[in-house]
Amino acid sequence: MKRVLTAIVLIACVVALIFRGQPWMLSAATCLVAELAAYEFLALTRPSGARVPLWWMLSGTAAVFLFTLPEYHYQEAELPVIGLLMIVLMAWTAFRNNVERVLPDTALGVFGLVYVAYPLSLLPLIWMREDGKPLLLFLMVCVWAGDIVALYTGRMFGRHRLSALSPKKTWEGSIGSLAGSVLAGLAIVYGGEYLLRRGDTLLHIVEPVWQSVLLAVVINLAAQLGDLLESAIKRGAGVKDSGAMLPGHGGILDRIDALLLAAPVLWCVLLLKDAVGPGRF
Repeated sequence: MKRVLTAIVLIACVVALIFRGQPWMLSAATCLVAELAAYEFLALTRPSGARVPLWWMLSGTAAVFLFTLPEYHYQEAELPVIGLLMIVLMAWTAFRNNVERVLPDTALGVFGLVYVAYPLSLLPLIWMREDGKPLLLFLMVCVWAGDIVALYTGRMFGRHRLSALSPKKTWEGSIGSLAGSVLAGLAIVYGGEYLLRRGDTLLHIVEPVWQSVLLAVVINLAAQLGDLLESAIKRGAGVKDSGAMLPGHGGILDRIDALLLAAPVLWCVLLLKDAVGPGRF
């Protein structure tokens, strides 16, 4: 019951932010999620002997999100900012007489920003596109549906293990996840067409259905890989969950692991689409 209630509250909050929130609200909310996930990430690095400063990780995460605000919408600055933060962390580690930790701690810290902060910082940028609201909902629904269908399909029909990284995941669950994402994506597309016939463009996606199906497939495959990669991080740290912030769900990272790879993949698809020709997705 805790798992269901937590999921309902989270989904309601996300949908409300997408369709009722302001740009700064979405940036603030995703930044908060990233800060909490970054805190969990640091906890996962402790068994390896890492000592990345919490102040650096939290301030670095906030700095990445600064450039997603409407008045500072200059996303090209994110990479130089991450580079500057890397130098700061490297110097901090070196001058604290931890020369042997300079390379591993700097690498882990920068990886944390690229793995957690940067992908989530793309969500406000997607939202601010002309077709951003239905596109962001499409992304979320594909990730959610794939996760839910994989869970129950795997429980009912799972026989063949998918990967040693996560023993409970099966090929049957993976196939079910893919089908769930495609069906959920099509529900958004046809829901948008239904509303359009009544004069409401809220969910309208102008691209052909086959492109939406292909996008749902790409998002799902990225999401499944993101889930497996987070499992690898947790296994390396010797823990089952990244934390316990969400009742019935574990930690923040456990809930956004799929999104951390799906969002950058979607952003790359959008950039490629913008580069090769006009049109919206």
